[in-house]
Amino acid sequence: VQLQASGGGLVQAGGSLRLSCAASGLTFGSYAMGWFRQAPGKERVLVGCITWSGDSTYYTDSVKGRFTISRDNAKNTVYLQMNILKPEDTAVYYCAAGASAPRLRFGDPDYWGQGTQVTVSS
Repeated sequence: VQLQASGGGLVQAGGSLRLSCAASGLTFGSYAMGWFRQAPGKERVLVGCITWSGDSTYYTDSVKGRFTISRDNAKNTVYLQMNILKPEDTAVYYCAAGASAPRLRFGDPDYWGQGTQVTVSS
């Protein structure tokens, strides 16, 4: 199984970035997908997740109204649209696949992708 994240970079505060995560080696449409992030010196935490069908999403409070998770099951890809970025959003972002959204919310995915760095300058 491979989860290939891309789209990170350096952006000014208030700007936007769109992360993508392309999955292979699994039945993508059967998995809930999530995005986690890990800031320097801090633990990895869930940013948000989306059910296998895409009909339900969950976001941590700090990103509600600014970040949107979506997925395209035909392309085996999940996205994280990040708007109104803040310096505190700076972190390495990881995508993950889980048998269910609750497993992602408990921080227990089945598969992890490699991270992509997001840096927000003030």
